[in-house]
Amino acid sequence: MAKRDYYDVLGVGKSASPEELKSAYRKLAVKYHPDKNPGDKSAEDKFKEASEAYGILSDKSKKENYDNFGHAAFENGGGGQGGFGGFSGFSGSDFSDIFEDFFGDFGGGGRRSSRGRNSNNRGSDLRYDLSITLEEAYSGKKQNIQFSTSEKCNTCKGNGSKPGSSPDRCTYCGGNGRVRSNQGFFTVQQTCPQCAGSGEEITNPCTDCNGQGNRQTSKKISVTIPKGVDDGTRIRLAGKGEAGTRGGVTGDLYLFINVKSHDLFKRSDVNLFFEFPISIADAALGTTIEIPTIDGKKAKIKIPDGTQDGKQFRLKGKGMPFMRRGDFGDLYVQVKTEVPIYLNKEQKDLLERFRKIENEKSNPSIKKFFQKAKSFWNN
Repeated sequence: MAKRDYYDVLGVGKSASPEELKSAYRKLAVKYHPDKNPGDKSAEDKFKEASEAYGILSDKSKKENYDNFGHAAFENGGGGQGGFGGFSGFSGSDFSDIFEDFFGDFGGGGRRSSRGRNSNNRGSDLRYDLSITLEEAYSGKKQNIQFSTSEKCNTCKGNGSKPGSSPDRCTYCGGNGRVRSNQGFFTVQQTCPQCAGSGEEITNPCTDCNGQGNRQTSKKISVTIPKGVDDGTRIRLAGKGEAGTRGGVTGDLYLFINVKSHDLFKRSDVNLFFEFPISIADAALGTTIEIPTIDGKKAKIKIPDGTQDGKQFRLKGKGMPFMRRGDFGDLYVQVKTEVPIYLNKEQKDLLERFRKIENEKSNPSIKKFFQKAKSFWNN
């Protein structure tokens, strides 16, 4: 079954603002969410459809591709969400804002943390922004990056105490890392404010790190960018962030990928698009064109006679690679017929002769237009 127009799904026009898109999706999400309609397959399908539409139209780049190429822009790339629960197209703020309408405050519910008592001493996560070309995104690459971070202190081996001594049990919480307090009818358990949850106190601090267990340094590592990575992709490098304090675990390093815009190709998921200009003569008589492909090679396309402006040609498997898969998206070539802006006398004479001998069969669209116009005037 053919997909419905994403704007029709949300019930908005193409000129809808981001706020209008969000409001329209919010209403549909609240109305058709499976938790509000248990066992209702129709409601679940409508919820998925609305989620897919909003995931595309709320993303500026994907919206532009959809406006230009329709659903073809996402045929092989999985531009939709692909199933209930897939909200990769939303920012965290959009997600919580929309679903608070029927789930309530995400921070509520009294869920207990499963982290260990040293979780508060965990090292900070780091962010590194890396810009690459579309060609590098196609082939993948290895690159060295350098950044400032903190590492475990070599003098105290990360425990914060001067060599030869060790941390003492926290006198405030008795080594539990958490304390309890009564608030009316309730007993509340909180992280110990004195030891920050570690259960230990540094009474004889290391002089090199001042009892923190880590020191600032500059680190250089090699990272691998996988084939098919897209703009905005986040890559997690576990344990490559800042060292934790007082025995806490090391944080993570997150690479945020920025794929630079390309002079020829536009990308939508794993599909590539570009426009190829041809002359009126080539469009009318047909020709064979040679086009570049993202792998640096060339491909040929046969343009049949009578090709209209905006006609798309699909080259299967000539797009971007799927991440962690062996297949590829497609390359879509859209021809743009260029009307000459300058004609010499011979060219003008030839076109004048053609105009005199052309007929309705040569230009069926013109014939249909004047038939409609004539009918309109007669009314």
